[in-house]
Amino acid sequence: MVKSSDVVLILVAILFPPAAAAFITGCSCDLLINICLTILGYFPGHIHAFWLIYKKMQAEERYGQGGFIYAGSGHYQPLHNHNQVYHAAPGYGAVHQG
Repeated sequence: MVKSSDVVLILVAILFPPAAAAFITGCSCDLLINICLTILGYFPGHIHAFWLIYKKMQAEERYGQGGFIYAGSGHYQPLHNHNQVYHAAPGYGAVHQG
């Protein structure tokens, strides 16, 4: 589902593709790639920016709004893994085990 924030990202990508890439990925390798593609040709920068927007929309559908982080190369990871169990080290904390 397309949200208003995605529409704004698409408009930014049409005007200046590296700005859209920066909004999505932050200061990452994908931003550098998009800058290089935009310098080499305006159209390749658009394709890369639209691909990043598409991958972000997929992550929102899969993990929910704000439930993911960007892992690089168009991949996203969930923020919270509900299947993972954390175990404290033995003897850790205020309880004396003796």
